[in-house]
Amino acid sequence: MNKISKIFLFFILPFTFSCAAQQPRITVKGTQFYKGDKTYHYIGTNYWYGALLAAKEGGDRRRLGEELDLLKSKGIDNLRILVGAEAGTQDFTVTPALQPHQGVYDDNLLDGLDYLINEMNKRGMYAVLYLNNNWEWSGGMAQYLEWNGYGKLPNPNIKPNTWPQFMEYTKQFHKCEPCIKAFNDHIKFILGRTNAYSNKKYIDDTTIMAWQVANEPRVFTADNEAAFTQWLNGVVDLIDSLDKNHLICTGSEGKAGSADDIAIYERTHNNPKIDYLTMHIWPKNWSWYDHTRSAETLQPAITKTIAYIDEHIAVAKRLNKPIVLEEFGLPREGESLDRTSSVSARDTFYKAIFERLVLSIKNKEAFAALNFWGFGGSGKNNPANGKWAKGDDFTADPPQEPQGLNSVFSTDASTLDMVKKYNKKIK
Repeated sequence: MNKISKIFLFFILPFTFSCAAQQPRITVKGTQFYKGDKTYHYIGTNYWYGALLAAKEGGDRRRLGEELDLLKSKGIDNLRILVGAEAGTQDFTVTPALQPHQGVYDDNLLDGLDYLINEMNKRGMYAVLYLNNNWEWSGGMAQYLEWNGYGKLPNPNIKPNTWPQFMEYTKQFHKCEPCIKAFNDHIKFILGRTNAYSNKKYIDDTTIMAWQVANEPRVFTADNEAAFTQWLNGVVDLIDSLDKNHLICTGSEGKAGSADDIAIYERTHNNPKIDYLTMHIWPKNWSWYDHTRSAETLQPAITKTIAYIDEHIAVAKRLNKPIVLEEFGLPREGESLDRTSSVSARDTFYKAIFERLVLSIKNKEAFAALNFWGFGGSGKNNPANGKWAKGDDFTADPPQEPQGLNSVFSTDASTLDMVKKYNKKIK
């Protein structure tokens, strides 16, 4: 190699490797998101398993590419994604796990997260990355407790364990000092990463819109508010100290995750370092909707949904922050898992929410964006029993739920076309 070639490689190749497109950073001013100097509104989706699908070993990068292209064609440019699971050894939990043991990482899955973020960057998409989970389906807070001597995680999907028992167990996380330290170490590790495909530090990568503390962190009971708030503020402070370039949110369900008290929700989010608010709505889980009486219960469920949104818009206005409805879903007709079954009720439900978003944008309210639950893509499920087992395709529904229950598949043309229509309205 001659001297000129060496100079060329020294100056050009490193630049070529690191100069992947840098899309505008998402920022917040008052109750609005901005993409560069323009307001940013979106109807995105939940794609929690994206990093698993992107894994070099055990993933399906061809499927990932096809699904990202389809989403982009429908105007979907915002994906809510799980950074990774813990342990992966419980029944009905995500496997493989990013942390098979506390503080030990699966390099293949870290590479998958890098690959996913880079592929999203190529398509001008944004990621909201959540760092923990209140629920057992990915290990989450309960797994940290088991790792740190609090006894075996009482998996509520396995009798005789119950959901109240599991929630009482998980509530201990907010006061568990070794658990909090381990989670903080996890945050430092992830935020300190450099993407192997783009050579960008995560903290400098504008593909990442926001860091989210956890999926549905709950106060659980009113008497736990002080401990929860101290823990939450500690995590937010840590993220803010490590990364001044990205937004921070909590992943809260809203009132439903705040001991059913909107005042607790407002107090726990009254932190200037929390850049925007979140809420989740699940009409079936909250007994607002009954698929066996769909004609009778759908409209009342929609009425309650809009009221829930309005209640949270009022909080966001008082706190002067945007708010995102980042989880909402409804089963197919008869709770069928067959992807050819009707999604008429779901489409009606979605449309009502989309219209409320359009009205909010028109009136310059704080309600700024949506992520529907969730995109199952071309994932294959088993309509006979819906169960997920290791090696099965991932869909939007977590492993403890029937696969396809709330999934929007690539073949759900009416839903995806409606998303495209409303994304055009709000952009």
